[in-house]
Amino acid sequence: MSRDHVQSAERPDAAGAPTGAAAPPDGGTEAPFLELLARGASADAYEQPALLARAEGRPADRIAELDKAKVLALRVRAELEGRRRREAELSALFETAHDLAGLRDLDAVLRAIVQRARSLLGTDIAYLSLNDPARGDTYMRVTEGSVAARFQQLRLGMGEGLGGLVAQTARPYVTEDYFHDERFQHTHTIDAGVRDEGLVAILGVPLMLGPHVIGVLFAADRRARVFEREQIALLGSFAALAAAAIDTANLLTETRAALAGLERANEIIRDRSAVIERASDVHDRLAELVLRGGGVHDVAAAVSQVLDGRVEFAEALAAPPQALEASRAEGHAVRHGDDWIAAVAAGDELLGALVLYGHPGLDPVDQRTLERAAMVTSLLLLARRSAAEAEQRVRGELLDDLLDARDRDPRLLRDRAARLHADLDATHVVLAARLDGPAADADQEADARRRLWAAASHLAATRQGLAAARDGGTVLLLPLAPGDTATDLARRTAHQLGTAVHEAVTAGASAPVADLAARPDQVSAAYAESRRCLDALRLLGRSGDGAAAEDFGFLGLLLAGERDITGFVERTIGPVVAYDERRGTELLRTLDAYFACGMSPARTKDELHVHVNTVAQRLERVGRLLGDDWQDPARALEIQLALRLHRFAAPARH
Repeated sequence: MSRDHVQSAERPDAAGAPTGAAAPPDGGTEAPFLELLARGASADAYEQPALLARAEGRPADRIAELDKAKVLALRVRAELEGRRRREAELSALFETAHDLAGLRDLDAVLRAIVQRARSLLGTDIAYLSLNDPARGDTYMRVTEGSVAARFQQLRLGMGEGLGGLVAQTARPYVTEDYFHDERFQHTHTIDAGVRDEGLVAILGVPLMLGPHVIGVLFAADRRARVFEREQIALLGSFAALAAAAIDTANLLTETRAALAGLERANEIIRDRSAVIERASDVHDRLAELVLRGGGVHDVAAAVSQVLDGRVEFAEALAAPPQALEASRAEGHAVRHGDDWIAAVAAGDELLGALVLYGHPGLDPVDQRTLERAAMVTSLLLLARRSAAEAEQRVRGELLDDLLDARDRDPRLLRDRAARLHADLDATHVVLAARLDGPAADADQEADARRRLWAAASHLAATRQGLAAARDGGTVLLLPLAPGDTATDLARRTAHQLGTAVHEAVTAGASAPVADLAARPDQVSAAYAESRRCLDALRLLGRSGDGAAAEDFGFLGLLLAGERDITGFVERTIGPVVAYDERRGTELLRTLDAYFACGMSPARTKDELHVHVNTVAQRLERVGRLLGDDWQDPARALEIQLALRLHRFAAPARH
């Protein structure tokens, strides 16, 4: 639908009401916003239903419901926009990788890369420059969005301008204000061209072939702008594809020149044709894997078939460190004994490696095939990470809403949870977790918190729960399995998170809570209880452990949010109370007298006016009901407190 059509659809009619913007008087509050979402309307249009309701004098609660529905609808719209943007980025990368696999026209591929980079980054202009070794300078190869002829024909000396800084350091550089940035060398020629184009903010990333910079890919705006980290990484991915396209074109050119210059062309043609056919085959397979959403192990399996060897993906820590670093620095696969290592990297970040085992003699084209596979693997890993981070953010947003009780509609809460494979009708436990290791500085502490949040999010996703970063740590909402206890879950969570982040993690758990969709306020209270339990663990020197309030005996009364006195009495002396009620015995009275007489049976029998054997028999029965350790100091203290609480509460039950 065109913008004019959308605007005409939202324009008020003759009576002043926006066409199609609000539901009928008796309709649901969600209906107009669902219609706006379905039409892809602008954000301003979401104000219309509430404005119309006010104009018609609708009740305040109706208007409040519309305002709440508007906030939720705008949040959904923002999430959909974010997903569409990420899908567009990945689609463009995959399409470009597919173009590269079927490379026919280098200029067409480079134009497509520059056009897609400009579109996805939303810049006024994007351009690509290549080095000219023969003349010792660099020149504009492709521009998109440029309007100045002098800018399009610029030739720059090596080391000049922002591009010169990128070429010298082989690292991305960004300037928010080109003419006031003194980090690079300004020249009259370059500044004049940039001024003609009206550029202000410029981002440049290097085109690398091994350790060498062969050019620079730029994205620029005619206004001040801050380029986000994800945008820099995205442009870097396009630069890698552009370099690969140039490298592939150069390889094809070299192949054609070699075939034309050799008298023994027939044999060489057959050999190289077979190799190139294998490379083309693997490129086609990799493109197909990318398009159908394959994983890194699928890529390894496809390359194994083409190279007739065993290729596996290895995590960065599991690969040979020296060979891995050499491959990343050179941008090529390197030999390691009888194996070959191709680094899987995204910018400066090492994601792992593709390892070809037991294949010491590797043809150069097969080597490049392994390198292309490593590049496709990095794209797949980045795509998987992006999807995982998006899901983690959605899980965190739902838990934040539950903690803050911002959304009290049970149906909407259940629907949001169901999309994340979580069941709010199940019994859950709220856990507060924090790292206990000291941090050297603020950056290390922030990095540790991010790792803890990532580990908690992964754990929550595998357990059909939720996780969010909060109060310097993380909070988790995990379902309680049948036969499991809050204590077991807390200890298991502390161990799993500690293992994942390689540091001690302490976890405090609330008592089990249920029916969260209908009573979301329980989550906030349970979180406060888990925080108190966490603080108690740390004060007691039990860092790196997990526990629930029930583990602290009578101290649990101080930790519990609702002071569960009845539950404490039941857990401590419940079997004795039940025995007296069923049989009409006086075990509770005997216990009271026994403790009051300093745990002396002789004095107790005088207090109760019974024989000492009767006291002994009653105490033996108590031992069978409460366990043999009931007279240990810690248990005895809890039993005395429970007896007193039971005595105080007794009048309220009559």
